[in-house]
Amino acid sequence: MTDLGLFLSKRSVNKAEISRRTGISKSRLTQLSNSNTTKLTAEELYRIALSIQVSPCELLTFVCSKITLPEI
Repeated sequence: MTDLGLFLSKRSVNKAEISRRTGISKSRLTQLSNSNTTKLTAEELYRIALSIQVSPCELLTFVCSKITLPEI
């Protein structure tokens, strides 16, 4: 499960409802929730955040919490 999938699972959101509100297909949402190789776009993240009524910054912070800069 991806960080996005974990976030959505913790909030007990309905992916079919997110799909309806955002225009993102249910299969795409499943890929974004389950596959770490699937890349989430900024527009998708923004639409998902709006559809579940959370701040896009909150969702971005959660989804990207493990990203760090390489040491120089």
